[in-house]
Amino acid sequence: MFTGLVRSVGRVAHIDAAPEQRTFVISAALDAPDRILGASVSVSGVCLTVTAASERDFTVVAAFETLARTSLGGFVVGTPVNLEPALRVGDALGGHLVSGHVDGLARLRSRTARGDAVLMWFDVPADLLPFLAVKGSACVDGVSLTINDVDDEGFSVGLIPHTLAVTTLGERAVGDAVNLEVDLLARYVARLLHAAVPLGPPMAPGVSRELLERTGFLSPQGPQP
Repeated sequence: MFTGLVRSVGRVAHIDAAPEQRTFVISAALDAPDRILGASVSVSGVCLTVTAASERDFTVVAAFETLARTSLGGFVVGTPVNLEPALRVGDALGGHLVSGHVDGLARLRSRTARGDAVLMWFDVPADLLPFLAVKGSACVDGVSLTINDVDDEGFSVGLIPHTLAVTTLGERAVGDAVNLEVDLLARYVARLLHAAVPLGPPMAPGVSRELLERTGFLSPQGPQP
């Protein structure tokens, strides 16, 4: 589990391609607790498992599903990536709950300077549009963002100078693909509604006078004059 608050930006240092998977060596220094074998790390919004690490870099493997659904299949040596280690119990939840399970690719439609900030519009797959809401949350390339507006094709966000400086989003150009994870709660609410799964035990029948009399809460009412 992550928060969408990027800790650092690394770069792809080496790629080994194999059938149905790729191994990436990421040039970045992880703290000692975060570089142990089996630790989880978000790489541009994708939850991956550390398979090897040193003080200067770490290794992760992406398999067929990840390569098909995310931007990792397009990584080359030198590609910059947003990094966040897994959330620990007691850490501040400054962004929003992020699973690192990318729902699909969005594309940067436009970017417009608004003073020192930048307004970005992203186009998203039609099946993900229902999960987006004004003032809701979205995770873009591992960055927790608040949605400013929504239209029939996507959503907009405003990026402050700090976000532009410490993540890869400042380098994004119109047409670039980004990893999108919709809000975790919205995903499960939609699934429950689609499956018509009851959210609790069946509701008790309504309270009536007959029920209260039968259970002793009221005296039986005699015949009316």
